[in-house]
Amino acid sequence: MTLAHRIIPCLDTDGARVVKGVNFVGLRDAGDPAALAARYNAEGADELVVLDIAASRDRRPTFLETIRRVAAELAIPLTAGGGIRSLDDARSVIRAGADKITVNTAAVKRPELITELSQEFGAQAVVLAIDAKFDSSSLANLGSVVVANSSEPPPVVESQVEKPHWDVRIRGGRDSTHLDALQWAQHGVELGAGEILLTSMDRDGTQSGFDVELTHAISTCVSVPVIASGGAKIPQHFSEVFTLGAADAALAASIFHDDTQSIRALKQFLSSQSIEVRLPC
Repeated sequence: MTLAHRIIPCLDTDGARVVKGVNFVGLRDAGDPAALAARYNAEGADELVVLDIAASRDRRPTFLETIRRVAAELAIPLTAGGGIRSLDDARSVIRAGADKITVNTAAVKRPELITELSQEFGAQAVVLAIDAKFDSSSLANLGSVVVANSSEPPPVVESQVEKPHWDVRIRGGRDSTHLDALQWAQHGVELGAGEILLTSMDRDGTQSGFDVELTHAISTCVSVPVIASGGAKIPQHFSEVFTLGAADAALAASIFHDDTQSIRALKQFLSSQSIEVRLPC
């Protein structure tokens, strides 16, 4: 039996308000988190993610009161994160009402945190967030190798081209880690992450479509569900990332916040494309 693909709105918060930007910059106010949570719960969202996007950058504690307010409006699973650096931080987030916690910056700096969280809460409650940025130099042609033998026909020229490479970014996308996103995803799962929240920094807020190549690369190299994030606008973008990108879930923010796309209509479209989703009542 095929598992239903999930549609997940995301509330990026900076303090007590929801914000949204393009390529992780140019943030604008997008509303009250509790009000948006109530709306998405009613519209048929499968889960909700709340991220304090300034917590790691500014080294502030996760905004627990926001999590409490959001959790009070939901009958669906809630994932929360931002600035979680320890088991105590994670416990506070779970006590505030989250069902899952997500880690990013702190996990890169201290990978054993993933194992500690998994042992404490179970792998199903640990989401490794990866902010990935395409490295254009990875597509540079490295030259040619001539394969020749005097007793055989003319030389054969074989191009040597590297595979695409995505750099893992931390602290709200500001800092490069020089880690390969595929290798980090695999290592995170080995350490105990039960899910990957994959955000394409190149597509974030652009509404130009999910990064299908990146999503497919990660989805096919790990054994846990992958949530695609960054670039959604129209229903076809979701169908592409589910089919071509092999994503298990798709996350979006501004198109839902701004009423560009309703969750109900999106699910009806996906169902019409024979993509398994949970239709709202």
